[in-house]
Amino acid sequence: MPELPEVEVVRRGLVEHVVGRTVERAVLTGTRVARRHDAGAADLADRLAGGRVLAADRRGKYLWLVVLAPDRTAQALVVHLGMSGQLLVQPAEHPEPRHMHALLDFADAGPQLRFVDQRTFGGLALSDLVADPHPCGSHVHGVPLPVAHIASDPLEPGFDQAGVVRSLKARHTAIKRALLDQSLVSGIGNIYADEALWRAGVHGLRDCSALTKPALGRVLDHAAQVMTQALAQGGTSFDALYVNVNGASGYFDRSLDAYGQTGRPCARCGAPIRREEFMNRSSHSCPRCQPRPRVSRATPGRSVIRNVR
Repeated sequence: MPELPEVEVVRRGLVEHVVGRTVERAVLTGTRVARRHDAGAADLADRLAGGRVLAADRRGKYLWLVVLAPDRTAQALVVHLGMSGQLLVQPAEHPEPRHMHALLDFADAGPQLRFVDQRTFGGLALSDLVADPHPCGSHVHGVPLPVAHIASDPLEPGFDQAGVVRSLKARHTAIKRALLDQSLVSGIGNIYADEALWRAGVHGLRDCSALTKPALGRVLDHAAQVMTQALAQGGTSFDALYVNVNGASGYFDRSLDAYGQTGRPCARCGAPIRREEFMNRSSHSCPRCQPRPRVSRATPGRSVIRNVR
């Protein structure tokens, strides 16, 4: 699933190629693409027609277009990328990609916006905009109602790192689990959590409450740094599913120090990177630079890391 840098790459492409244009028509194929839109695909297509795209916004991994309807009502077209969703800007004469489930034609007769989703976990939905409960100075139109519970992310201008550190310090849970909790801090997924923890020299099973506030701050600093670096390289693409609006893949996978590096020498100390199970996914860390906590704090319902041979 794409994380903050990959979604931000797409958002920037939408700003360049879609914002300011007026939708002439929307075409949705089937019902799955609009299953999160309660009134159905036909209603979604009708309500998009004639709308002017005012902005492309993002919070964490969540992406939306602000669309001003002909009646001057602004709503959010929330784009759920899921596991394989893509937004591609392509000329109308370009062959339609396989697994294309929606397209927007614009009044200027320029390139179309096409939604492609091989695994069909993604989709589109219109939502009301509400006041941002985590104002960071960037969402002038508000945020979609389904995104209102999502915390701000480390790359937002007004990110309250001190407040997040206080919240983390009060948690009796593994630091990696907390980093993946989008209600605490958004945008950090499995890849960048592993990278931030490796850079900070902290094992993912360390209890948040057992870490000092400066250590927690360093983890968040490293998360912001690694995601900024990934963004500069177009994000992390392990296959052809995660691409920019022009179809280009990111190449930050070449710069990863922990995630996916099982058995390779740690760039800091040379010990082989290990892979472990965590919350039904994989964690990657250095056994020397990131020692496990000596006493397991795991309790029923809390995730435990164990070696994967």
